[in-house]
Amino acid sequence: MLTKTTIRLSDFIVTNMEPILQEWEDFARTIEPPALTMDDIALRDHAKLMLTAIADDLKTPQTSLEQAEKSKGKAPRGKQDSAAETHAEARLLSGYNVDQLVSEYRALRSSVLHLWASQAKDTQVTDMEDVMRFNEAIDQALAESVARYAAMVKQSENMFLAILGHDLRNPLGTVVTGSTFLMRANDIPSKYVLAATRMFNSGQRMNKLIADLIDFTRTHLGAGIPVKLKRMNLTEVCMNVVDELRTSHPERIIDFNSFSREDLYGDDNRLAQVLSNLIGNALQYGAPCEPIGVRMSSTEQDVSVAVNNKGPVIAANKIGSVFDPLVRLAIKQNANDVRETSLGIGMFIAREIVTAHKGSISVESNEAEGTTFRLTLPRRLQPGLRADDLQ
Repeated sequence: MLTKTTIRLSDFIVTNMEPILQEWEDFARTIEPPALTMDDIALRDHAKLMLTAIADDLKTPQTSLEQAEKSKGKAPRGKQDSAAETHAEARLLSGYNVDQLVSEYRALRSSVLHLWASQAKDTQVTDMEDVMRFNEAIDQALAESVARYAAMVKQSENMFLAILGHDLRNPLGTVVTGSTFLMRANDIPSKYVLAATRMFNSGQRMNKLIADLIDFTRTHLGAGIPVKLKRMNLTEVCMNVVDELRTSHPERIIDFNSFSREDLYGDDNRLAQVLSNLIGNALQYGAPCEPIGVRMSSTEQDVSVAVNNKGPVIAANKIGSVFDPLVRLAIKQNANDVRETSLGIGMFIAREIVTAHKGSISVESNEAEGTTFRLTLPRRLQPGLRADDLQ
């Protein structure tokens, strides 16, 4: 009669590294198309390092708290990138999507446990604590891989958008300049002047979209939206924005009345961008037959601007996401009409600019009063800000 012996999973992994890697490699080759372009060394690139690290981890004593943290993918980190993080980078560059990356960890887990169970069936006694520790280690590696993969995807997307935005500015500037020249010409037929005017207006809208895109990527790359603070008159800025939008929307009524000068420290160009986004949003979503209301109020500490429209009420379950990026509250006028005329980042950028001023922005929407966006800015310089041009 054979006597069963106990073998620790860590020792099993080290002893059976080659068959484990072979089984995992066989699975990796089923992932198309990336695996078809990779040789055996590339397919095994970091699996051996991860398995070695897991085997070492299984031999290391741990407390209940450390066990709980590891099960959540929150094990202590070293100064160097882990094998799982390096593996994620390699897989991203090889064309793997996140589902394929996750499937590799499922296969690695299955390979180890399947082979261990097969060998332990007759001659060995397994230790269930080892199984728990192994699963925790795999979960930790998976969490590290997915986090690194997601961070790299986000960074590459933002870099792409930033480069795209900057590269579009030069050819678009040529279009705007050329259309401006044609608009001022006196020796060409009027139909060409009309075409040039439409090109100019379209170019201006595209310029705004590109500016929003660059601001959006700047915030996601960690730089934030820069502001140059100086003593300014918010009433004057608001009036200029209202006049500009009245000119571009002559069929709409924008009701703005302010009889006092409201001074504060701010970036007049950036705040004009905020007000243009808020009032433009009200024009887009407000009822065409109802006026847009723009009201200013103030205290000794701050100045507020409220922009109101009488359009459809924003649903309670959507109002919390109004300032999230890439969100558009499309309103159907009829079965074939959905108004979507922006990237859906205007409100997000408005919030970021207001935050850079240490101010606040909010929205309320109900049947009785419609939808109101309220911008509140401090009059005085706040901690962490400085005036670049005091007047």
